[in-house]
Amino acid sequence: MPKRWHVRPHDSAAVASLEQSAGVPSLVAALLASRGVTNPADVKAFLSGTLADLRDPETLPGVPEAADRILAAVRSGRTIAIYGDYDADGMCATAILVGCLDALDAKPIWYVPSRQSEGYGLNADALSTLAAQGANLVVTVDCGITGVEEARHARDLGLELIITDHHTIGDVLPEAAALVHPRLPGTTYPFGGLCGAGVAFKLAWAIATRASGSSRVTPRLREALLRGVGLAAFGTVTDVMPLVDENRLFVRHGLDNLRTRGGPGLARLLELTGLAERSRLESEDIAFKLGPRLNAAGRMATASNGIELLVTDDAARGASLADYLHELNAQRESEERSLQLAAAKQAKERFSPEHDAALVLADQGWHKGVIGIVAGRLADRWHRPVVMIARDALQGGPAIGSVRSVPGFDVLAALKACEHHLLGCGGHAAAAGLQVADDKIEAFREAFVAAVDARLPQSLRRAQITIDGETSLAGLTLHTVEQLEKLAPFGEGNRRPVLCASGVTLAAPARTMGQSGKHLQLQLAQHGATIRGVAFGAAEWLPHLPAPGQPFHVAFRPKINEFRGRRTAEIEVIDWRPDGIDIGEDLPSFAATAE
Repeated sequence: MPKRWHVRPHDSAAVASLEQSAGVPSLVAALLASRGVTNPADVKAFLSGTLADLRDPETLPGVPEAADRILAAVRSGRTIAIYGDYDADGMCATAILVGCLDALDAKPIWYVPSRQSEGYGLNADALSTLAAQGANLVVTVDCGITGVEEARHARDLGLELIITDHHTIGDVLPEAAALVHPRLPGTTYPFGGLCGAGVAFKLAWAIATRASGSSRVTPRLREALLRGVGLAAFGTVTDVMPLVDENRLFVRHGLDNLRTRGGPGLARLLELTGLAERSRLESEDIAFKLGPRLNAAGRMATASNGIELLVTDDAARGASLADYLHELNAQRESEERSLQLAAAKQAKERFSPEHDAALVLADQGWHKGVIGIVAGRLADRWHRPVVMIARDALQGGPAIGSVRSVPGFDVLAALKACEHHLLGCGGHAAAAGLQVADDKIEAFREAFVAAVDARLPQSLRRAQITIDGETSLAGLTLHTVEQLEKLAPFGEGNRRPVLCASGVTLAAPARTMGQSGKHLQLQLAQHGATIRGVAFGAAEWLPHLPAPGQPFHVAFRPKINEFRGRRTAEIEVIDWRPDGIDIGEDLPSFAATAE
């Protein structure tokens, strides 16, 4: 499906003023202005904010009471259980609190439900198990805010329950000893975009200052918190939280901490992914290399392996766990490819991906740990909300579904409109999960597609590439791209700059790259200048690209490639369109974007 190109307008006077007042290069000033960062003080915070700019943890709703209760439990020798989640954010959040309590010699236990058999969030059986193991204080991370019945069960068991979460809050709050949440009703915390690991870090910080009697914490706690900054960065990126405000600070400073203080498990993962030789980590390295390997633990096996990798200081054990997760990720990739082919076939044979407002796909044998990834891939491909449901009809259990949205559409609201067909649902505007009885899938499909159709405006039914400006290939020098990197870290809410160029030609035929052969490598030329380009997942372009020497338009993200100590400018090509069509005009369907 052709993408719409939208070139951002620039106020040249505002850009010139910002360039002078903030003392930044004109290209950086233009990009800052397009992001709404125009006040010189805001520019300084955006480009050079420090960890000291993080808000006092005492201001996060629920933290003071939760920290008091946890420290009291530590000092009285009670058994504390951390109840986590099986995704990377949940694993990082668990590891942050475990590391903090370990630094206090509290030796907590942790529990993470199985994605396959238990599903997301608190469950009564797990709480009973923890009580039987001697736990009397349970602290949730990245889950629990909708666990009203489970909180009552914890009370009946005599468990003290502290819930820390960041997910969407329901109509009724659970009854717990303390609730820690950045958007707790009746509170005014100024930033609601923290991930589960970010919330856990704020709580760990408050515990550490209380235990130390001042803001200057003990050396062991300081090391635990510095490692925690890296884990908060990891969770922020993998949970696709906006990289603004406090999240930007976590990621900006946490990336280096992951390299220097991540522990032997992460150090081995850096080796396995080829990142150990890099001079610095980028947020995309977490998103596309480290994150999938940690997530593979929860998707393909048990998240406890991922948590242990993050907390262990045993070099041999850390390396062994990293090797294991690396292998699991390879299995996940294979499973994902097979599932994506099957789901795409079902979508095209039974439905109309280009015309239906949403897709609800279901089948037996689909891996519950992979359906979310594939839903995201298909949502990107057809620019429609996609629900992938793993049926369990043979076992008689509920079907499990994962939902992925398109930018700007609240998929959770659409799910809530169909809630009467479901056994349960929860999540974010961009991604959610559900449970549904097998005999209700068809009714849910009809209701969900209708709910999306009523809410999804036409403007969101077609992918749009927002372009920050037009440039020449000759202008993409290493120095220029280094200037663009001043805006990093890039990700949700602060995307890597996208530029375009016209009159570009292929200097040589494009060729596939990567083990799967699904990526393209291109050598692009314009007015005598050449640059290497890569296009991920774009092998389908190959038969349709212009022949070498024939001009076309290209949209891309400038990047720095670092290989064996040598740094060069290159581009990640994200779209192209034939010559003769203005970059601001909508394209009709044409072969270059054929599915």
